[in-house]
Amino acid sequence: MSGVLKRSIVEGIQAVCLPSPGGEEWFVSADAPHGGDAGTLQQSARGFLGAHGLKAVAGLAFGACDAGRPADGLPWPVTWAGADGGVVSPATGIQVHAVTGLTMEPVVLDGLVVGHVVDAPDARWCVLSGVGPADGSADRATQARSVFERLEATLASAGLGLPDLARTWLYLDRILEWYDDFNRVRTEFFTQRGVFDGLVPASTGIGAGNPQGYAMVAGALAIRPRNGSVAVVEVASPLQCTARAYRSSFSRAVEIRRPGIRRLLVSGTASIAPDGATAWPTDVRKQVDLTLDVVEGILQSRQMGWADITRSVAYFPDLANAHHLDAALRERGIAAMPLTLAKGDVCRDDLLFELEADAAVVAGL
Repeated sequence: MSGVLKRSIVEGIQAVCLPSPGGEEWFVSADAPHGGDAGTLQQSARGFLGAHGLKAVAGLAFGACDAGRPADGLPWPVTWAGADGGVVSPATGIQVHAVTGLTMEPVVLDGLVVGHVVDAPDARWCVLSGVGPADGSADRATQARSVFERLEATLASAGLGLPDLARTWLYLDRILEWYDDFNRVRTEFFTQRGVFDGLVPASTGIGAGNPQGYAMVAGALAIRPRNGSVAVVEVASPLQCTARAYRSSFSRAVEIRRPGIRRLLVSGTASIAPDGATAWPTDVRKQVDLTLDVVEGILQSRQMGWADITRSVAYFPDLANAHHLDAALRERGIAAMPLTLAKGDVCRDDLLFELEADAAVVAGL
């Protein structure tokens, strides 16, 4: 099925084009796997979008940016993940969600554009990037609560709400010092807002800091169907328990079904055994293999495979271990896919690898 999606591979850039009612959606990954110049990455991403007449909705930037600042050369909203605990990691990639043929409007928070909302014939959807707390000097738990509140308020300004939330990206500075507090805040907020009564979004929660020094910054994808032709549903993992079993409030994956297209959003996935414990706590390669097994199981449960990946991010606390992923992909015969490497701590100190991935196939409901 993946052959019907348009794909573009040029030096340092992989892009996938999905049909969308009224236009197209593009997922562009500009990568420097071993670390590179942030300015060159920015130039590559901007050049690709310009050459294809694309409008950027929002994006992610991993690693150092020019002068240690967040993607100054990018004229679109960015969630910047790079300096955990003040240690700047190499610039490894920029990912952009872009459109053509669709009308989009900016979403503004504190006078800054933090995303765009798109009105398509079948749904209203929005991508947000770089949402931080109201007060960066507050304690970490207060900042986390503030980020969720500001996500809610920003979605409301775009005519959407928490029930429309399909996915979040949550980057926590020094995650290992306060992940339990973060989980408590998120669960309390979701409980108070009734999120557990509907769809619990897919999510990535990774240790990666930001130039502002906030305890947490967030990105999000929300979609509200206009009619019964669109469905947004939770997808379970065949090889893992629900994350809620160990008090982490996210879905393993979420599927968006629209006329002619199915998109699968796989949450950040790590080496978690069926009972919720860390598997292979000291063995990077075995953690990589188990994580790939788990993601593959989710893909196969939705009649998808690695060839259907539209974007992915592989997180390593130590990027020197990335060769284990290269070897695992080769041994499985997995061809080059849109994959960005990023330095980031996983939510437990014995988890040494995490993978998030999106996939899509052209199909009816």
